[in-house]
Order: sequence, then C-alpha cells, then structure tokens
Amino acid sequence: MEAHNFLAKKGFYVRSFGTGNNVKLPGMSFDKPNVYEFGTSYDYIYNDLCNKDKQYYTQNGLLHMLDRNRRIKKCPEKFQETKEQFDIIVTVEERVYDQVLEHMESRDVTDNRPVHIFNVDIEDNHEEALMGAFLITDMITMMSKSSDLDNDIDELLQEFESRRNKTVLHSVLFY
Repeated sequence: MEAHNFLAKKGFYVRSFGTGNNVKLPGMSFDKPNVYEFGTSYDYIYNDLCNKDKQYYTQNGLLHMLDRNRRIKKCPEKFQETKEQFDIIVTVEERVYDQVLEHMESRDVTDNRPVHIFNVDIEDNHEEALMGAFLITDMITMMSKSSDLDNDIDELLQEFESRRNKTVLHSVLFY
C-alpha cells in the first residue's frame, strides 16, 4: 500500500490487491494472526484492533498502517476476483508473483493484450516498505516514459537493476 500511495500521488492509476485466501495481519503472538475476509473495511479492522489492544497495535505500527490504508481505499481486495485488465502488475514478494502468474495463466485469453508482471522483493516492514515505494515509483516512472514498452522493457529493466542494485523478475502474459 505504501507504493500504491506514492504512485497515486504521482498521478498514476493504481489498484492494490492481496492474493491469499484471507487478509492476515500480525496478532499478539506469531501463531495467532488477525484474520479478516477480503472486503472487510479498513475502518472495521482498525476499530477491531483498537478494541483488542490499542496500545500494542499502536506500538507495533499496525494502526498507523491501517490508518494510511483507509485513507487510500475502503477495504482490501483479492486480485483473483477482479475482472479489470492492467498494463503492468507489480508484486513485492516472489510468492505473490508466483500466485499472480498462476492466476493469469489459468484465465482464458480473450483480447491477446499483453500485461507485464514484475516482482521487486521488498522486506515486509515499515522502513523497507517506504524504500520499496521509492524504488517501485522510480521503475514505473521510467517505464511510463517509454513510447514502446514491449520493445524497450529489457533495456529499461537492465538500467533500473544496475542503477538500483535490485533484481526484478519479469514476465509477459496476455489477457
């Protein structure tokens, strides 16, 4: 969501999704996460965690993150449930990248429209999410300047990877 926020502020059309069965947020212990259905509002999740232990969830940054999220969109959405088509999809975890590829490959190709799918691994903590948002915004900004992304993508990725010292996974699939 941090990258979503940055990209939206730069004027890009952005959607963000989860890919799992539920929305899982850290709980009071490692083996007991807070689990919500996709579509549960960020307001509800925020208030639920406040009721459970406001001090704990404030201290670990979860309430701050949820407060930011609810200013961006109403609720978490599941990628596999959207019918929307995208030109570019970016994931921040290889496991999620694989889930997106699996879902996209299972769909029927209708328009033969390409979609570029990228993964930039970002560690799941506040500091890395902020740095990752800058990286992803930089990468998308580079791509947006291309008049022929399909032709320029290899060169753009090579430049980005060498400049940012970050490996990017990339696949092209079709809608």
